[in-house]
Amino acid sequence: MAETITLALAGDTMLGRSVGERLSAGAAADSLVAPAVAEAMRGADATILNLECCISDRGSPWPAPGKAFFFRAPPAAIDVLRGLGVDAVTLANNHALDFGPDALLDTRNYFEAAGIAVVGAGVDEAEARMPVVLTVAGMRVGLIGVTDHPEDFAAGPTRPGVAHADLGGGAPSWLLDRVRATRAQCEVLLVTPHWGPNMVAEPLPEIRSAAAELLAAGATLVAGHSAHVFHGVQGRVLFDLGDFLDDYAVDPGLRNDLGLLWLVTVDADGPLRLEALPLGLDFCFTRLANAGEFDWIERRLARACAALGGPSISREAARLVIRW
Repeated sequence: MAETITLALAGDTMLGRSVGERLSAGAAADSLVAPAVAEAMRGADATILNLECCISDRGSPWPAPGKAFFFRAPPAAIDVLRGLGVDAVTLANNHALDFGPDALLDTRNYFEAAGIAVVGAGVDEAEARMPVVLTVAGMRVGLIGVTDHPEDFAAGPTRPGVAHADLGGGAPSWLLDRVRATRAQCEVLLVTPHWGPNMVAEPLPEIRSAAAELLAAGATLVAGHSAHVFHGVQGRVLFDLGDFLDDYAVDPGLRNDLGLLWLVTVDADGPLRLEALPLGLDFCFTRLANAGEFDWIERRLARACAALGGPSISREAARLVIRW
């Protein structure tokens, strides 16, 4: 067993809509993600991301009043994710059921055939809540995915859906029990929640409280997503990984077109080192940040960490480094 491993963590990855159109037209992985970024992902011992869409050619838009966005990627998306070296995805988010249960189950089936692990959604509540344990360089790495929205996507005893966890009053007992039980089966446990509202610059108080509960229950690392912009780091919590690939409109203040690929080195005692690779998110294309973008990301991350009483940031070569 390796003494340490490095996990690459990517945030919201949306392969539908305009990205999906490019995939359907035969786009290769290097036309969506720059080779230098893909190389960093493949260079990690395992790569995990939040897939913010379903993968299917079936289904109808979810019939929720007021729902504005529906994301579905073509089956070719699987080849792109395999080419990026993705080992596991969480589907616990507000887009997994955008095209209904058939499309969700297609998504799981595509990943199973590709040998990519899935958490956070399934044929029923039991499967949706089920963790996975990966063997990474001989080390057992557990993964749990949950989302706090939307409630109508929640899996039921006989209904496909996502692992829904209402975090308004703290982490629910079933989730904390699942964290404890999974931690007993592995050396490293990553909990990856899709939590909080879109386009906010810092985690809400209830998110911070839930993160503390997850750590106390045994999570090695908590890495969240949903805001579409990266948040600060506090202890062993990466509150929001930010966006990784999409075709979204850009907020000029929050700059959701700038992101990070997070590289966490861990051992059985916990995280040792955190590196963040600054990214520029163009329309349907993710690349390394240029010099000006790098500076903006560094300032933003330093402020966000300081606001949480978190660690300081240093620059080493083309990466930002956080030491616990």
